[in-house]
Amino acid sequence: MKNFKKYIFTTFALLFLGLGGVLAQEKDKSLPKANEEYADNKFVDAEADYRISSSKFPNGTAAPYNLGNAIYKQNQASEAKFAYAKAIKSTKSRSEKHKGFHNLGNVFMKEKNYTEAVEAYKNALRNDPTDEETRYNYALAKKMLKENPPKDDKDKKDKDKKDKDKKDQDKKDQDKKDKDKDKKDDKGDDKDKDKKDGKNKDDKPKDQEKPKPQPGGISKQRLENLLDAVNNEEKKIQDKVNATKVKGKPTKTEKDW
Repeated sequence: MKNFKKYIFTTFALLFLGLGGVLAQEKDKSLPKANEEYADNKFVDAEADYRISSSKFPNGTAAPYNLGNAIYKQNQASEAKFAYAKAIKSTKSRSEKHKGFHNLGNVFMKEKNYTEAVEAYKNALRNDPTDEETRYNYALAKKMLKENPPKDDKDKKDKDKKDKDKKDQDKKDQDKKDKDKDKKDDKGDDKDKDKKDGKNKDDKPKDQEKPKPQPGGISKQRLENLLDAVNNEEKKIQDKVNATKVKGKPTKTEKDW
């Protein structure tokens, strides 16, 4: 664990010269001044001069990289990553890219953004596969990511589990419904069997065969029964009307909407 603390969050030595660095320093007095201030642990002053240098030479790589280091030293890691990203984008040197990605990985580790830290260290190793400190940090970042998955991944796993539980419950409910239906069908089959044997509910022989259904879906016998029932209802209503007329009492009928 001590080795982890030694390697992790370690800022590499300052990148004094980038592409065209010598020419830049001949014209830019802010960069060497900032380097001296950084060496004296005057990180606030160094930051100011690195910003001046970076604004004067926007295509330079040394100033933004060292600016990131100066900000990082002030415990402003989240802000430092923007300077590192600019330095990485500006340089074509694999060595400079390696250092920039390594320090970027350190920033993400401080932010506990282990997904991005893994990617940053991976990119650092692509530019320098021999660096053991980067490889060590990369292994640690992967370990931390495994132990602390992103919230989105956790939510997705929880959702998947809930969906699976719901599907399982739905399947159980459907199986129960199917079993209940099968039981009802079995009882229905027994009744049909009794009817075929010529027995009614009271186990008495039937005089007539079961009427066959008509093409319209209602058997002739059932249709006649329905008509009889309707006629009987109408007769009852008429009888009531006649009765009230005899008594001499007016009747009030409600409209059936």
